[in-house]
Amino acid sequence: MSESAAAPPALAEGGAAGPAGKPAARPAMSFILVAVVIDMIAIGLMVPVLPHIVGVFTTSNDEQTLAFLAVTAAFGIANFLGSPVLGALSDRYGRRPVLLLGFLGLALSFFVTAAATALWMLVAVRLFSGAMQSNISIANAYVADITPPQDRARRFGLLGAMFGIGFILGPVVGGLLGDIDVRLPFVVAGCLALINGLYGLFVLPESLPVERRRAFEWKRANPVAALRGLAALKGVGSLVWVIALSSLGQFMLHMTWVLYTKFKFGWGPAQVGWSLFAVGVITAISQGLLLKPLLQRFSARRLAVVGLLVGAASYLLFGLATAGWQIYAVITLGLLGGAAQAAMNSIVSNAADERTQGQTMGSVSSLSSLMAVLAPIVGLELLRWVSHLDRGHWLIGLPLFVCAALQLAAAIIAIGFFRRSAAPATTPA
Repeated sequence: MSESAAAPPALAEGGAAGPAGKPAARPAMSFILVAVVIDMIAIGLMVPVLPHIVGVFTTSNDEQTLAFLAVTAAFGIANFLGSPVLGALSDRYGRRPVLLLGFLGLALSFFVTAAATALWMLVAVRLFSGAMQSNISIANAYVADITPPQDRARRFGLLGAMFGIGFILGPVVGGLLGDIDVRLPFVVAGCLALINGLYGLFVLPESLPVERRRAFEWKRANPVAALRGLAALKGVGSLVWVIALSSLGQFMLHMTWVLYTKFKFGWGPAQVGWSLFAVGVITAISQGLLLKPLLQRFSARRLAVVGLLVGAASYLLFGLATAGWQIYAVITLGLLGGAAQAAMNSIVSNAADERTQGQTMGSVSSLSSLMAVLAPIVGLELLRWVSHLDRGHWLIGLPLFVCAALQLAAAIIAIGFFRRSAAPATTPA
């Protein structure tokens, strides 16, 4: 596709333009929400079984832990390098082809994982998948294309709700299928990714008109330059550190959750699965139902700060919990803290112009991927320091205490930045 090619239908706020400029019967937002749900279900299917696939090719717990670290780090490193490139490509060629590329890459990675006969194949396919897959950041850019700035926090909240719904269904179904055959969830996930690709090919409209595209340049697409460009955006600045610290804390929680709950409460796969189900439900309610009325009363900046502070309190309480039921009480706090990510995405998106949404959201994804590489190294090492303690010992929560400190530091930086800088106007681009 070139800039001289015929322009795709322009998208009005919330919908694709139909004949004579009239809104299409089905809004573009519904298209991207369905695509995100299918994508997250496919990804969620592999969560409870990927460590077990790795375990097939190892002979001890230590080997399995090290191998799983290599597999997860491979995806994070490749995604760190690839996300800004894919984001910049979406600014040049449009969101739709890059999303289709991501769906295809995801499907291929799932099928190869299901057929893997050696550990190196798992590492190689995760490298490939990380480099090709940037669906979340492109979905954010898609939403920014079709939404005026003042409505983006609410729309990003809807995306977050779809992530939650996918996370409700994916891990539970993945666990059930994994009990039948540990490779079966990857086959099903690959089929879902193919369905998403066909859905995008025949149904999903393009969101970025030709006149709003810009040339691709490698010097802007490499991750270092992309992160520098993100920090240089007026209205972002030190918020890069907020994104980095909060992402690191979140990924540390993800990477240590299974072992932490095992060491602290003796939880097995079933209890872990239900806790993830609860997280998905709270996320869907928080960002799908509560965010809109909250945004009618509070600014995105205030919601971001409150969300970060509530997140810090949640991490601390997770680490201090003495019984399994308390974990569910803390998860409920997510109803108040779930607005932070959507609010931060809207702030960053509004700071970028209409030609750089893809690269900007790709840079955010790249930064998160870098934190995903660091998180298992830091989190699992902290957990290893306290793994010898008796079940229920409060120090087993050490990784989560560090998560709380990271989130609190992010909140302090955000408060300082918002006090120093005036809130931008929210007139549509």
